[in-house]
Amino acid sequence: MKKAIDADFLIFDLGNVIIDIDYQRSLNLIKSLLPISFHEKVDFFYATGFHKDYEKGLIDTFTFRNEVRKYFEQDWEDEKVDEIWNSLLGNIPRERLELVSKLKTSYQIGILSNTNEIHIEAVYKRLKSDFGMDRFEPLFDHVFYSHEMGLAKPSAAIYTTMLELLDTTADRVMFFDDLDANVVGAKSVGIHSVQVTGPTVLFDFFGHV
Repeated sequence: MKKAIDADFLIFDLGNVIIDIDYQRSLNLIKSLLPISFHEKVDFFYATGFHKDYEKGLIDTFTFRNEVRKYFEQDWEDEKVDEIWNSLLGNIPRERLELVSKLKTSYQIGILSNTNEIHIEAVYKRLKSDFGMDRFEPLFDHVFYSHEMGLAKPSAAIYTTMLELLDTTADRVMFFDDLDANVVGAKSVGIHSVQVTGPTVLFDFFGHV
């Protein structure tokens, strides 16, 4: 393909950009396991401090699982916590990886994702079973995970750190994310950003590929 976008780096979020995810599916599963009196706590689960800390790698998986058990007052086994936590993960559509592969011929391609150890291990298992890939690195030139960086979107710091690691400037990067707050965060440091509001957005945007 010819280089039709004035950028050197294309950076993609994972959730609902590369991988299908459904937060409500996880919340509904948790509610199905708890009495109604706990359902309001379920709705605030993603806003808890320990969830945000785990996303930034500030607490380890052992601590996170214990915090989940404490928060919901359950004695779930580790495997059950992981099953619940990973239930939001969906498929990795092949056509999205094929698009990335085509784009890689003209741009440096990267991932910038708010994620965590439990999720990413499950994603790698799916990647292995569906595509024979152990990790994203064979396809993506750069991989940035919040729990490894100690930072999370939409903080400006995660974007500026990414730019430093890429050894580039904001005007040479285009970023794609499903959440408006993350797009706004990237734009605040000068990165060209596009909100992915549905499964066809990337394909419409790169219609020349």
